Amino acid sequence: MYKVLIVDDDPTFCLMLKSYLGNKGFDVKEVFTAGSAIKASRESHFDIVLTDFRLPDIDGITLIAELKKIQHGVPVVLMTRYGDIRSAVTAIKSGAFDYITKPVNPDELLLTVNKAISKQKQEKKNESGIRSEPLPGNMSYLRGTSQPAMLVEQYISLIAPTDMSVIIQGESGTGKEYVARMIHMKSQRSSKPFIAVDCGALTNELAASELFGHTRGSFTDAHADKEGQFQQANGGTLFLDEIGNLSYENQIKLLRATQERKVRKLGGTRDVEVDVRIIVATNDDLAAAVQKGSFREDLFHRLNEFKINIPPLRNRGEDIIHFAGYFLENANLELNRNIIGFENDVIEIILKYPWPGNIRELKNVIKRAVLLATAGMITKADLPPEITLPGNAPTPAKIFQPPTTDLKSMAETQEKSTIINVLKQVHYNKTKAARLLNIDRKTLYNKMKLYGIEG
Repeated sequence: MYKVLIVDDDPTFCLMLKSYLGNKGFDVKEVFTAGSAIKASRESHFDIVLTDFRLPDIDGITLIAELKKIQHGVPVVLMTRYGDIRSAVTAIKSGAFDYITKPVNPDELLLTVNKAISKQKQEKKNESGIRSEPLPGNMSYLRGTSQPAMLVEQYISLIAPTDMSVIIQGESGTGKEYVARMIHMKSQRSSKPFIAVDCGALTNELAASELFGHTRGSFTDAHADKEGQFQQANGGTLFLDEIGNLSYENQIKLLRATQERKVRKLGGTRDVEVDVRIIVATNDDLAAAVQKGSFREDLFHRLNEFKINIPPLRNRGEDIIHFAGYFLENANLELNRNIIGFENDVIEIILKYPWPGNIRELKNVIKRAVLLATAGMITKADLPPEITLPGNAPTPAKIFQPPTTDLKSMAETQEKSTIINVLKQVHYNKTKAARLLNIDRKTLYNKMKLYGIEG
């Protein structure tokens, strides 16, 4: 039975939460001050703490720091009113697992509690060789035991203590940002910022502003000076995802920044020194892009001090089933289900399916199956058609949309179907997909969001 500590100066509210969580099988203790919470934490172990932001003695953010000193890994969820959202965000940066707003929605509360306990539980486990290593921002790095996975682990441990630049290459959904974060966490820069930038989502003008900053009045919407990501990452690591999408002009600026360790804001007149380690990621082969003339050769050689190729999930053998089991347990906790495993034909399907969306797609499929399962085991009927009938699955439009004579709806249906088919064709490489669809990446992102397309 999981133990919950509730900290709030409203006895009625505490009683309500205690009754609700108690009925859900939790062992709940309530206290009314931060001092009492600290005392209770010293006397007993708790699996999660729910604390109000405004307490009679000290605020919730200070309490989080004190509780972390006593029980380092305990997840803390901040309960706050809408007017204190900014403080809640500060609490997340200070180590809180999450925050929920008052009045508390019981379903949201239970979901958040289950997520927190699931994360804590998985971090303590080392079952079947699958380990989840905590990372900043409530992320975790999923580690496998297959030979390709172990080779990546060796590379991470080898390169992390150095200051060498790294290129991480792999398909969408293989975990390139997770690998970058692991390198940072194992480096001597781990106490400094890790800043991630998605270059594929930036226009030419916005990329320069985001990376290097700008001065007030340097362009139409520049109403104030802005510090760039290089300065924000000073002393730490700057992770540039989809580096191949930077314009030629911005590639020149990036080369200068990495060589001279100086940046100049747009509209600025002076250089600012920066100490930043660069890690980049790409779906494409940058060496091939150099040959085509779309990526600067000098920048490529400057970044290519070390390269890590992330294998696609379909090439990771036994990791596929281990990961499926890991996601099953996570989904059980998150959705309050008790699905015990997979039927044999489901295991066979999981192993044969090529997983174009890689680990991200596997996680989504397992979570959906856990939600749908009714027999205690995941059956073939719980899997989406594209998994059970590869190549023959009906399009999403045929599954979810009734026949229509509305020309606009028909056009949107066809557009959504085309985008999905192209994404599958290029293994969810958005750069290639945008190129085949003859649109820019930003437009592709917007359309994927509009149609609810995962990837």
